[in-house]
Amino acid sequence: MKLLLHACCGPCTAYPLTLLRDEGFTVHGFFYNPNIHPFQEFQRRLAAMDSLAQQTGLAMECHREYDLAPYLRGVVFHEEERCAICYRLRLEAVAAKARALNADGFTTTLLYSRYQKHALIRQIAEECAASHNIPFVYRDFRSGWQQGIDLAKAMGLYRQPYCGCIFSEQERYDRSCQRQGEGKG
Repeated sequence: MKLLLHACCGPCTAYPLTLLRDEGFTVHGFFYNPNIHPFQEFQRRLAAMDSLAQQTGLAMECHREYDLAPYLRGVVFHEEERCAICYRLRLEAVAAKARALNADGFTTTLLYSRYQKHALIRQIAEECAASHNIPFVYRDFRSGWQQGIDLAKAMGLYRQPYCGCIFSEQERYDRSCQRQGEGKG
């Protein structure tokens, strides 16, 4: 079964890729993350993704344009719903890409992170799958959290300190947000 794996970053891809290959999937990667800010962070994550693909032999397609505007247009004045908007923006593109590649299904490394909204990701991915008439392959990758960290370190991949968006960057470094209990985005 040919599976398109949405890759949010190199470190979050290491464990899901290993697991999916162990399950017998032929995995093709797709990096599409217009939420990442600032530009230098986007470049670091893209380089880490390229490194992972080279080290693992992962066929990878990367959206290399720094395409922040669609993300910002979607979340401005909707900051409280930003994660759902961001997930939908990316997963719609992934489902469409999977359909265009004649993949048998798609999944996402967003399901690896302990900090993401797992149930919401699953719901949106299933909606995108239905609208593009392509199966969403659900896996809860969180059980491999430490294994993924170990793999990323062994490969020398850049490991980012926040999810990628400008809001999560603020929450990571602005102590006033941390005290308010806003958490990671």
